[in-house]
Amino acid sequence: MADSRAAGAHQARDLLRVAFGPALVALIVIAAVTLLQLLMANSDMTGALGAIASMWLGVHQVPISIGGRELGVMPLLPVLLMIWGTARTTAQATPATASWFVIRWIVASALGGPMLIAAISLAIIHDAASVITELQTPNALRAFLSVLVVHAIGASIGVGSRVGRRALAASPFPDWLGDSLRAASAGLLALLGLSGVVTAGSLVVHWGTMHDLYAITDSIFGQFSLTVLSVLYVPNVVVGTAAVAVGSSVHLGFATFSSFTVFGGDIPALPVLAAAPSPPLGPAWVALLIIGASSGVAVGQQCARRPLPLPAAMVKLLIAAVLAALAMALLGYASGGRLGNFGDVGVDQGTLGFAVFLWFAVVGAVTVAMAGGIAYRPREPKPAPVEDAAAEPAAEHTAEPAAPADPVVEPQDDAPPAPASPDDQED
Repeated sequence: MADSRAAGAHQARDLLRVAFGPALVALIVIAAVTLLQLLMANSDMTGALGAIASMWLGVHQVPISIGGRELGVMPLLPVLLMIWGTARTTAQATPATASWFVIRWIVASALGGPMLIAAISLAIIHDAASVITELQTPNALRAFLSVLVVHAIGASIGVGSRVGRRALAASPFPDWLGDSLRAASAGLLALLGLSGVVTAGSLVVHWGTMHDLYAITDSIFGQFSLTVLSVLYVPNVVVGTAAVAVGSSVHLGFATFSSFTVFGGDIPALPVLAAAPSPPLGPAWVALLIIGASSGVAVGQQCARRPLPLPAAMVKLLIAAVLAALAMALLGYASGGRLGNFGDVGVDQGTLGFAVFLWFAVVGAVTVAMAGGIAYRPREPKPAPVEDAAAEPAAEHTAEPAAPADPVVEPQDDAPPAPASPDDQED
């Protein structure tokens, strides 16, 4: 009885940690940063709760409207950290042999806690908007949907890392579906990693432009704030570089960037945006297409680890390409939005997903064929020629018969005795 009570208390603590752990940690960090900003600016605490609630929703990619201007381009780094925190807590709370009933409770806790905090945040913002007229309440449906999607992705990753293989084995899906997921992850990591290297190199090349962007403020605090904002928006810039690398385009208001052409325009004064190319476009940016090809090779190599027959191998590759394209399209959507007077900022959603799918499917198929990812059927042995089969019986009939053995004469005991000679009769 004591053991069951202890196990129940332990499970309750795990569910509470899953429900409120990552969300409360983010809320505490946001509150500390907001209060520090207000103190350093010598401002009163009026509307501090509304600012904290707005920033917490902003972490979940909910647009913030201040004074009629919408800030829809939210940094990707906080939301990626939120997904990682949710995945980590759910993975820790999910045993490898957990039943589906327990898994449902864990997923419900991972979604229910943040949804409750989102409802409280909306109520706080609505109350603060009555005092601060410049602050506007976000759309409730968009807020709840964004919070739900962020934590659902994290919970799926966390639970899937613990029971994914068991669930796949019990499902009617083929065993190689897990290989497709790993191949899609490898292709995305290769694409984003190589794009990050190119972004860092471009920042070094455009060091002068980045220095000019830092010069818009003379205070140490202002330059520190610009540095923090640049770090938070680094994933957004990397996603934009990946979009250019696969042949899509990125737009910052009227400015447009692609691997083939660049149209200049005003860009926000954020130092990390110095990585954007300036016209005229040099041939080095066209070489970005090598990144897309290299990422396709990574997908093909992962799919070729377990050779399959040609139809199954191609289906596995196509599923990996589709999953990677959907994930990249989601990242592209989350990294963009409206930025006040600059207009829309983001990637071309009409071409990004298709371009990623095309690179991963075409280059991946060639890689699978060259890396031995196709299991060909072994050739059946050829039947013996008809002439040889007919010659064997003929050879048997023409063989010389063996010589008969000499007969063995054995004495017969039952033979009648020989007649006696005359000499014997005289005796």
